[in-house]
Amino acid sequence: MAARGWLTPRRRSATARSVLAGEAAAEAARKATRDLDEPHPETDLATPETPGRPDEPDEDFPVPGDIRAAAFFDLDNTVMQGAALFHFGRGLYKRKFFQRRELARFAWQQTWFRLAGVEDPEHMQDVRESALSIVQGHRVSELMSIGEEIYDEYMADRIWPGTRALAQAHLDAGQKVWLVTAAPVETATIIARRLGLTGALGTVAESVDGVYTGKLVGEPLHGPAKAEAVRALAAAEGLDLARCAAYSDSHNDIPMLSLVGHPYAINPDTKLRKHARERDWRLRDYRTGRKAAKVGIPAAAGVGALAGGTAAAVALHRRRR
Repeated sequence: MAARGWLTPRRRSATARSVLAGEAAAEAARKATRDLDEPHPETDLATPETPGRPDEPDEDFPVPGDIRAAAFFDLDNTVMQGAALFHFGRGLYKRKFFQRRELARFAWQQTWFRLAGVEDPEHMQDVRESALSIVQGHRVSELMSIGEEIYDEYMADRIWPGTRALAQAHLDAGQKVWLVTAAPVETATIIARRLGLTGALGTVAESVDGVYTGKLVGEPLHGPAKAEAVRALAAAEGLDLARCAAYSDSHNDIPMLSLVGHPYAINPDTKLRKHARERDWRLRDYRTGRKAAKVGIPAAAGVGALAGGTAAAVALHRRRR
């Protein structure tokens, strides 16, 4: 298996891993988008109705007919209330993918992050390895099927109507709309399809012959890796980032938001709100009377290892060679 050496994260610097993760996510997103054009009768009926126009719309944006513009939406607490990965984990636990003691470990990592407010590399590595071991040996198709069920069980009723309306404004203008998340690319793609969006950029994990190997392609699509994914997709799609928009609730996504000409802070955390005000970025807050729950990055980064994308990884490897 020497051919898989290029996938081994520890052999590359953090910057190189971010680039690799971003390129793999862009490759997987474009492949999945082609698949989205195929009919999915079992899920298309679940697509939500088109929401009303966003409150406080920008009169001159998005520009109708500007096909070199697109919109990139973070998922957790931006499009969806809470963490998609948490809900996905609930679904896997319900289906006995892991035991109660492993659930307790994930809960501890989440609690530690919420109390400390910072990322601990050792905690992140521990959770990541745990999540990889959970899905190792399972088929990609199995996780895709389960993901459809989990969306209906835990996610469908947690979409922020305001953010969904912002995304619809871009679609109505004839532009593509992408989710960008550390969640598994398969899970993110399911959510994008259910919402009628173009597609999704998500964490890609290695699989061989349709079976997860327990290795990531690069690293979780988080922070700088998201920016690399958006940059790679924009290059492949012929987009002008200065005419594109990006939406997020987290200061961790400042690299992605800084790439585009129209950054939006949605339900922002304290650091992002401060950053956005200093740079006169647009803000939207759809939370009602309470602060949205913090999303633990260590847990998100760990469960993000559930993503697949074998074809994208192979294609990327061939191109690099």
